[in-house]
Amino acid sequence: MNIVCLDLEGVLVPEIWIAFSQASGIPELRRTTRDEPDYNKLMNWRIGILAEHGLGLKEIRQTIEKIDPMPGAREFLDRLRAQTQVIILSDTFTQFAAPLMKKLGWPTIFCNTLEVAPDGKVTGFRMRCEQSKLSTVRALQSVGFETIAAGDSYNDLGMIQASKAGFLFRSTEQIRRDHPELPAFEEYDELYEAILRQL
Repeated sequence: MNIVCLDLEGVLVPEIWIAFSQASGIPELRRTTRDEPDYNKLMNWRIGILAEHGLGLKEIRQTIEKIDPMPGAREFLDRLRAQTQVIILSDTFTQFAAPLMKKLGWPTIFCNTLEVAPDGKVTGFRMRCEQSKLSTVRALQSVGFETIAAGDSYNDLGMIQASKAGFLFRSTEQIRRDHPELPAFEEYDELYEAILRQL
């Protein structure tokens, strides 16, 4: 039995932190997992910048409410879910995900949790498990699923490489160059057809 594991940001919706960088006028927050392979380092750095500017969960959520899925993402997801099981594996947080999941038709998402103080300040984060995307793919495989994975960033490579089939989608030139063995696509129709061939 197959199950498709998709990244969220950069694949189905725009990058939340880039949108918040634009909304807040803080260019440093544009840095994402496309630029920084060490997620813990990246998140601790982001939390420091939020504290420095006196920003918290409320301000980030206001930006997220205005984010729409990428053109064609909802249709792609609907078509795919009509063919096979799909789980979104994301390093985002439960506090960020709900408005985006609503716009995508409430797909299943496994993600992480922010630690938030009573005043709304982000004080830390809790990863669901170590190397959450790779660990989840291996857990699914351990209970009889064959996984097919797609993502765009450094933190997606583990799940892509560990799967029966894996694809880069709208990734960076650097990642594509570093991993010429991974098929890379730019359009949802191409990715859909590639996944279908593996089912």
